[in-house]
Amino acid sequence: MISPRELANLARLKLKTLRELSDTDLAEKLAELRMDLNKIRAEKTKGTLKKKSGDMKWVRRDIARMMTMINERKQKANAN
Repeated sequence: MISPRELANLARLKLKTLRELSDTDLAEKLAELRMDLNKIRAEKTKGTLKKKSGDMKWVRRDIARMMTMINERKQKANAN
């Protein structure tokens, strides 16, 4: 599980570092971020979310960025 400190570091992943990841690593990080987003949403629903409320925005954006990378790779593979 990713600690809040690691999550803050992950939330600012650069596109360059994402492009260097293999497909399996990208899928693993995507799964981790989705789990963390679900935890943040659950805390928000319970009302126990405090300082991580701003992280939700960055986690959602990172998930979208990773999904874009995966879809680009799929399209590239299908084109060849």
